Amino acid sequence: MSSQLRSSEWYSGDDRNAYIHRAWMRRGLPDSAFAGARPHIAIANTASDLTPCNAHLDEVAQSVKNGIYEAGGIPLNLPVVSLGETQVRPTAMLWRNMAAMATEEMLRANPIDGVVLLGGCDKTIPALLMAAASVDLPAVVVPGGPMSTGTFRGEALGCGTDVWRLSEEVRAETLSERDFLRSESSMIRSRGHCNTMGTASTMALVAEALGTVIPGLAGTPAVDSRLLEASHETGRLAVALVEADRRPSTFLTKASFHNAIVALAAIGGSTNAVVHLLAIAGRLGIDLTLDDFDRIGANVPLLVNLQPAGRYLMDDLQRAGGFHAVLREVRDLLDPDALTITGRPLVDYLDDARIWDSDVITPRETPLLPAAGISVLRGSLAPGGALIKPAAASPHLLKHRGQAVVFDSIEDFYARIDDPELDVDADSVLVLRGCGPKGYPGMPEVANMPLPKKLLEQGVRDMVRICDGRMSGTAYGTVVLHVTPEAAAGGPLALVQTGDWISLDVRGRRLDLEVPAEELAARLPNQATLDGFAKPRRGWERLYVDHVMQADTGVDLDFLVGSSGPKVSRESH
Repeated sequence: MSSQLRSSEWYSGDDRNAYIHRAWMRRGLPDSAFAGARPHIAIANTASDLTPCNAHLDEVAQSVKNGIYEAGGIPLNLPVVSLGETQVRPTAMLWRNMAAMATEEMLRANPIDGVVLLGGCDKTIPALLMAAASVDLPAVVVPGGPMSTGTFRGEALGCGTDVWRLSEEVRAETLSERDFLRSESSMIRSRGHCNTMGTASTMALVAEALGTVIPGLAGTPAVDSRLLEASHETGRLAVALVEADRRPSTFLTKASFHNAIVALAAIGGSTNAVVHLLAIAGRLGIDLTLDDFDRIGANVPLLVNLQPAGRYLMDDLQRAGGFHAVLREVRDLLDPDALTITGRPLVDYLDDARIWDSDVITPRETPLLPAAGISVLRGSLAPGGALIKPAAASPHLLKHRGQAVVFDSIEDFYARIDDPELDVDADSVLVLRGCGPKGYPGMPEVANMPLPKKLLEQGVRDMVRICDGRMSGTAYGTVVLHVTPEAAAGGPLALVQTGDWISLDVRGRRLDLEVPAEELAARLPNQATLDGFAKPRRGWERLYVDHVMQADTGVDLDFLVGSSGPKVSRESH
């Protein structure tokens, strides 16, 4: 067994280096920990008080530890970079690649044989999976789970979604600021991540659809004791993964991503999953493109009636039958050969799934929408592609033609959007640029722009909005986002002028700027556009802007694409 365990490279032998490695770890560990027969399993733990959605993961880690030890392994807590979506400025997306890179390097540098990945808040599971894919050690994910639903004035509150909704009602003067602030203490009721089908819930479920989570775990609420039970079992599984040498590269295939895309559409998941799945696939060397999302997911029915595309919340999904009940309805669309972390196909776990509340999980025959996958748009305004989530949009705006009202930065937007003199009406198309990976930098969640106050007061609740940034998975509206190339990378978005006509045709998959090509070629970005682009001088932001790729390839850094494996060639002393 010692020749098979990677950790033995550190601990076996009688030389000085082996002595140092063992001696400094002998702080309560038994001799058997260094005998080469017990795998050392890291617990990559994103618990942090500054990542509120992950603050409970230390308790989860303890259950994982118990399972590892029971199965004969040595559990080792490894705190890794944690990103709180609501706390980190300028945007958590700026740091996703850094978290992935740091985690990858720590997994490679330390004497471990496998890893359990503890994530929850939006960027933590993607970053952990990117790292695991690149270092390619046996790895399994434990999602931290959604919070319990809070209520305000007798109504359930959806995290994020109701923040956007209530704040717009304040601006429309249909809700008092006092009542809005009173709802604040009701919004977040317990430990766990957002209870809507936002990015955190989406990535937990998508991670299971990929096969990286013990089947049946994703979606379990953070306060549910079954989360700890499954965490214990995950710890046991991690030891078995090392024995079987089951690494990400041995079971994650194009078929795995096919199933993830089907699941993403059926649950009405976040558009952010697109950039995360593209980045994870890039680390594995799997050829996944935007066109795959349209080809595989466009005609998948929406079956989950959860905010922001519906009305219920994550604890309702669990009560109604859970994720497997959803997958069972679209079983014929899944790839039956795609394996899970257990070594068995995903479809093998769906036989006993049932829908217990057909208003929360609709049967295949009566879906919320017959074709609800994320749509990929192309055209003169987005030659590299752009996304829209039809399930969260207004049907009457899915084919629209209107004149642009252009904002050169998010600061420009907030300075002018409520100006009574702003020349805008319900048919206008709001265009916000300078919010892509390079331009912000970091691609923030600002694409779901608040509507002009004067239009809110007239009863308008949706407009076509176009941006090279992202939007929260909890957001809704007719929002075209991830426009590629972004303005800061020389995309046509940089050349749009207020008053230009823009046409959107979601069914036709088109997004076009109705300006003659010769006129567009003669245009230059105005100075306000250029001034709005960030110009970092040092540190991570400088490295990021110099090397970040565009949204259509996952917004990873160009030098991080692919895998470097677990090998470390040199000793430390």
